[in-house]
This record gives sequence, structure tokens and C-alpha cells, in this order.
Amino acid sequence: MLIASPWSWLHDIPRIAERWLPLMFFLCMVAIVYLLWRTLSVMPRVRPTHVEPGSRESVSLADVAGVTEAKAELQEVIDFLKDPKRFEQLGAKVPKGILLYGPPGTGKTLLAKGVAGESGARFFSQSASAFVEMFVGLGAARMRKLFDEARKRAPSIIFIDELDAVGAARTGQGFTREQDQTLNQLLVELDGFSPSDQVVVMAASNRLQDLDPALLRPGRFDRQMLVGPPDLLGREAILHVHTRNKPLAADVDLAVFARQTSGLTGADLANIANEAAIFAGRRGAQYVSAADFDSAIERVVAGLQQKKVLTEKERRILAFHEAGHALMSHLMGEIAPVQKVTIVSRGTALGYTLNLPSEDRYLETKEELVDMLKIALAGRAAEQVVFGRVTNGAASDLEKATEIARAMVFEWGMSDVVSSRTLRADNYALSEETKRTRDIEQARLTDEAYAEAVRLLEKHRAPLDRLTVALLEKETINREEVLHLLSDVEPESRASETVGTPRVISLPSEA
Repeated sequence: MLIASPWSWLHDIPRIAERWLPLMFFLCMVAIVYLLWRTLSVMPRVRPTHVEPGSRESVSLADVAGVTEAKAELQEVIDFLKDPKRFEQLGAKVPKGILLYGPPGTGKTLLAKGVAGESGARFFSQSASAFVEMFVGLGAARMRKLFDEARKRAPSIIFIDELDAVGAARTGQGFTREQDQTLNQLLVELDGFSPSDQVVVMAASNRLQDLDPALLRPGRFDRQMLVGPPDLLGREAILHVHTRNKPLAADVDLAVFARQTSGLTGADLANIANEAAIFAGRRGAQYVSAADFDSAIERVVAGLQQKKVLTEKERRILAFHEAGHALMSHLMGEIAPVQKVTIVSRGTALGYTLNLPSEDRYLETKEELVDMLKIALAGRAAEQVVFGRVTNGAASDLEKATEIARAMVFEWGMSDVVSSRTLRADNYALSEETKRTRDIEQARLTDEAYAEAVRLLEKHRAPLDRLTVALLEKETINREEVLHLLSDVEPESRASETVGTPRVISLPSEA
């Protein structure tokens, strides 16, 4: 009796394949056609944001605050789009491309919208990442489509956000071929229209140093304009803009909050105004009060309050740590005045001392920077003075101190050994001996600042204990309470004494 082998069906595979081969080929072709159709159909669906002049989405320059210099520079673009003949009859040409660069949240996109709204031009906005695809040529096709549509509806403004996504310097590597083609198409489009087309290209980037040099040459992005964080008057104007539709209580003074938010961007200030309204809404209040703005600033700067349960020993260590920061800030004078001290956890911090300068500072002396090192290391110094040992709670303080000392030695020439040149970390021409000297100087600055912080806290141990007791009782104390507790303590910083009267040099008059 014959028993069929379980592998006998293998002999039938060629016959089965021959019978079904046409159908398999047909299904493969259908799949390829479908994938091509899906790929090509992506392009029409990625459309730029289009804002018509006078629409509800339109923005005027009155809605843009804190960038006075940039608004003045862009006024000629507005005048050109309004009345191009006035410039053309004189042979003048408006810049083809304007690049706005600076930190995130400073209002670059809003500024471009304001130019379009003020000039009455149509506004076409597109993120540069929308042009980046894995299929070669698709990004370039989208770029052509954007410029063609803007030309048809001139006068118009094309705004490309995050330009470095397609404008990064070309490397010639194979895997960047699609990005290079998209960049090449953008370069061609910038050269492919004349000022009579009434099309202005604006772009924004946070990384100017990474852009391809061909983008920045004259005739393309003719002007590069820095849009930085606003100054004191700019912050106050921004707060006025973002509180226009919010009912404010009588105790709200926006000038005070502008002084307390040094270094924050327009986006941060808009967030503070919104958070203040949210705090007022939670209380069921009809007006936004000054206390709501204080809570909003604390929320934006320090983070969300955490419900962490600390042991009594940890609370005591934390209170001495923050009291050390507050006392040292008082001893160093008005370099970094204390606004609030708390042992309530926010964000990743168990507690914090909020130092907000009352005015914008652009220049700092070596002595002032050394005082900032003492303030940053005072928390750990307080632990050493009181408990004789330190904890791991000073990680962020050590990072801040290291950053300051590194910049002093590496960038600003504030070393006792090398004071007339920089010692940048990316300078490979430095000898090993110079690098060793550089590292020794950086360590010397932080170590001496820490030793001085320990000495000052030992000298002022009584006020340190007073601050700690107040923190353990109230958990949060404000500036007025700190000044009251330290009313008998005189500042010991010598930074202000080092700034003398500038010498006046008489220049010879011309004959």
C-alpha cells in the first residue's frame, strides 16, 4: 500500500505559479499605481496659510509691540507695497527677501503678519518643514506652487517659518539630495521675480549660523534683522496688547510686572497674561488682580506647583538652602534682588529663590559676575555651614555657576592669567598647557566664590537662621518680608565700588 508523501505538493508549485502569474503581476501594478497616486496627491493638500487683507485673521502693526526697531526697518516695505510707483520712478528696489532671526517666541511670525496687514498685501505662510519629503522633487514642486500662487495674487508677502529646515548649508551627501533640490528651487525663485512683481519674501529662523551662504547673499535675503527679547518699555507695551480684552483690577500696574519679567519674550508675556486671567477665573473673580499676575509669573518662570511630601529633616535642609540664596542676594546688593523665597516645590525644583532684576542689564563687570557665582553657590554653602555636609539638591546651582565661570574664562577674558584673548572650547589651536590653564582658572573662580560664600554665611549666621524660621513657618516669603528680616544686615558686595568715573580723553581739533 503506497502512502503519499507530505511534501508531494511541492512539485505542483511551478504549475500553480504559471496559472496565477498574470493575476499577481496585475495586483503588483495596481499597488504601484496606487502608491504613486497617493504620493502625488499629497502636494495639493499641503497648502500655505492664506490671509486676505482686512479679514478677521489679519494683523496690523498696532498688534505688534516690543520690536520698535524692526517695525521701523520694515516700514519701507509697507510703503513699497502700498505705492510701488513712488520707488520705481526713482530706480529704487525694495529688498527681495527679509530674514528675521532671533530666539523663539520673540514675535517674528506676528511681525510678518503685521507687515502684510498694514500694507494690504495678501499673506502666504508656510512652514519650511512642509517642503521636506523623502521623494526627490516633491519639495521643489511645492516651492514652485507657492511662488506661482503668490505672483498671481500680488501684492503679496510669502512667509517661510523655520527656514533652516530647507535652508541649511548644503553638504553634498546623497541622503540630502531632496533637501538640496528644495533649497535650489528656493534660490531660483528668489532670483526669478523682479521688484515689479510686488512679491516680498520674508522668513524666520532661530539658527542663522546654520543657513546656506547662498541664501544670505545680496539679491536674495538682502536683510537680516535680529528680533530679540524686548526691553523694559517693550515688555510693558506687550503686556498692554495682551490685556486689552481683559478686565484689570485697580491694583494692577503693568510697568511693575514689566520690570519683574526681564529676559522674557513676547510669547512668555502673552502666556503670563493668559495665566493671570485663568487664575482669576478659578477664583470666580470679575477682575484680574495683581496677585493673579504674581502667580502667573511664578507659574511661567518656575513651573507648575508639585504636591511633594518632604520629611521634616528635608524641609529644614531645604529651608536653610533657600535662605542661603536669599541672604547672599541681599549681601551682594542690587545685582539680583530677591522677589520671593519658597520651599514649595515647582517643576523639578523642591524650592527656589526668585531673583528678578529691576532693570535690563547688558554689561556686567567681572566683580558682578563673581557675586553672581556666590549667589548661585550660597545654597550649598548654607548646607555646609549649618549641617557640616552637603546634599544633591544643588545640581542646578552648580550648573549655573559652571556656566558663568566657563563664559568668564572661555569667552570674556576675565581670568587672572589670560585676560586679553578668548579660550574658546572649539578652538583646536590651543595647546594642551593652555587648555589645562583654562580649566584651572575656571575651577579657581568657582572654588573661591564658594569659599567666600561659606565665610559670609558663617559671619551672618543669625539672619540666616531668621530667614529659615520664617520659611519653615510660612513656606513662602516675599521681598518685603525678606527686607524686614534683613533690615540690620548691610550689603558687603564691592562690585559697585569698582566702577569708577570714566576718563575723558580730549581729541585734538582739526586745523
